[in-house]
Amino acid sequence: MLNPHGDAQFMAAALALSERGRGQTGANPNVGCVIVKNGMVIGRGWTQPGGRPHAEEMALAQAGPSAKGADIYVTMEPCAHESSRGPTCSNAIIDAKPKRVIVATLDADERTRRRGIDRLGDAGIPVSVGIREPEARRAMAGFLSRVEKQRPFVTLKLAMSLDGCIAMADGTSQWITGERARAHAHLERARSDAILVGAGTAKADRPGLDVRLDGLTDRSPQPVLLGNDPDMPAHWLQIAEPEAIAGLADINWLMIEGGAQTAASFLRAGLVDRLLLYRAPIIIGGGMPGIADIGLEKLGDAHGHWQRIDQREYGQDMLEIYEHAA
Repeated sequence: MLNPHGDAQFMAAALALSERGRGQTGANPNVGCVIVKNGMVIGRGWTQPGGRPHAEEMALAQAGPSAKGADIYVTMEPCAHESSRGPTCSNAIIDAKPKRVIVATLDADERTRRRGIDRLGDAGIPVSVGIREPEARRAMAGFLSRVEKQRPFVTLKLAMSLDGCIAMADGTSQWITGERARAHAHLERARSDAILVGAGTAKADRPGLDVRLDGLTDRSPQPVLLGNDPDMPAHWLQIAEPEAIAGLADINWLMIEGGAQTAASFLRAGLVDRLLLYRAPIIIGGGMPGIADIGLEKLGDAHGHWQRIDQREYGQDMLEIYEHAA
């Protein structure tokens, strides 16, 4: 029997768990799962680094025999296709004999889409779909973009002055924003599979693009260069054009950090899904703009493409988060 208030609460917990795997699951979605019995959480799981174990497998192992008669909350439809890497989650759930299964969103992968919930239903397990679906799609947007658009989900990050500059006229950019805003930007790095910069930025700054937060240094993403530079370290990937991100294997979440021409090229190509705008309370005047010409011919054409979904303060700096309007 559906319990909208309780179901939403426990699904929120599953979604929070899913965020732990973001940027770490390879080609797999970063799913979260909680198992609840008599109002108590008896199992928790999230997709592990590299994509295995799956969230359901982890939660079922923790719950053990107590999963029988319990409610299972999972942020994406349990998988139904066979894999040499691990068990099929829908079969594992059937074996556990839960009371019901609550799913936030269907799997975008055609190998599983509706097959997972149909298999559970055929086994006599009631299934509910759609609890907190918008939040689930946002939490797993990287995987969904890879399946539905055949490319990673792209976030463009800009740290700017109030007048839209990312550096002084001579290129000096350390530091525009304060320590707290920079720490949050490193957290965003840790939640990404890869970070991309343009050849100009790479040549001028030779950035490490690593994560410099205690406890998260092992989550530094794959560096990617837009352009060609034979002097870059061997572990850097290099692509010739924005559209080539479609060929980046096992990368669901891509973050772009610079520079102005690179940002403009991705915006012109319609490949930016999310904007992170860190604004410092300073005015530079005559500095380097954050975004170069994107080919806009009429001011009216600039409207209606972005919607703000969040706004936060980090010390004296302001972060605005925008998503591309559907």
